[in-house]
Amino acid sequence: QVQLVESGGGLVQPGGSLRLSCAASGNFDKLYFMDWYRQAPGNQRGLVASIGDRGSSANYANSVKGRFTISRDNAKNMLYLQMNSLKPEDTAVYSCHTQIWTGTWQSIWGQGTQVTVSS
Repeated sequence: QVQLVESGGGLVQPGGSLRLSCAASGNFDKLYFMDWYRQAPGNQRGLVASIGDRGSSANYANSVKGRFTISRDNAKNMLYLQMNSLKPEDTAVYSCHTQIWTGTWQSIWGQGTQVTVSS
């Protein structure tokens, strides 16, 4: 099993920056594709960014392109999301996600970290 724990959220003013971290632990040989999702109050959870297993490819939601950067450090079992030029509409609980193979693909979710962008 894999456990994911996010950190780095907080309150930031519009235009500011935050870096989120996701630490993976448990028994596993490797982490595959990993993703950041977010869910604002009253809204559905949506994909923010994803990254391949070696960090060589990345995809972003249109709303965050040019502002957010996803990265990973496999040696440290860490996933990151650098968020710049933050906007109030970025306010949400951010969760990291991956999948593991247990005979079938199983999604693993972190507990989430709150990001609030406000003056």
